[in-house]
Amino acid sequence: MPDLATLALFTAACAVLTATPGPDMLLIASRSLSQGRAAGFLTYLGIAAGSYLQAFAAAFGLSQLFLLVPAAYDILRFAGAAYLAWLAWTTLRAQTPLFAPDASHAAVPMRRIFLQGLLTNLLNPKMALFMLALLPQFLRPEAGSIALQVMVLATILNLMGLVTNGLVILTASRLGHALAARPHLARLPQKLMGAVFGALAVRLAVASRE
Repeated sequence: MPDLATLALFTAACAVLTATPGPDMLLIASRSLSQGRAAGFLTYLGIAAGSYLQAFAAAFGLSQLFLLVPAAYDILRFAGAAYLAWLAWTTLRAQTPLFAPDASHAAVPMRRIFLQGLLTNLLNPKMALFMLALLPQFLRPEAGSIALQVMVLATILNLMGLVTNGLVILTASRLGHALAARPHLARLPQKLMGAVFGALAVRLAVASRE
């Protein structure tokens, strides 16, 4: 297990990182706005699950593939961009508002929301490189099982993210309810959600390694 000083330093770093707005927070906020609190938390759970997988990949060297084989980074980047573009297209084409308290059939299934969060995280090569840069600094072979250390550190990262994103979810879901109560604005969360997916697709497609 990492010592308390290491855990405290890592927790402080995570607090700063998770409080900084980024693609994950934007996705969580827009999903909460368009479909409510439960959808926002499920999106976060999907992203958190992806973070665990990315952490283990970084700790055991899999993410170094991007450094050794530059084409692998671009393949994953364009795959992620294509997936997000498809989500933007299907969201904007939906005929009924995503946020529909009185029409549950209109809502995106919760299982799909979780998978969207998971795949959005896993198809983001920036996340893999971020984990590769962050985690090795806090792993100590002499402190015991590397797998256990990765699990502990990734859990701290996700818990800090839950605090920050939990506030975002609660705020955005309340706003979504307010918009859904106004018929002329009912489709606005859906348009925002589609715009977010589209913006993330473009951002990922043009992103560099830096």
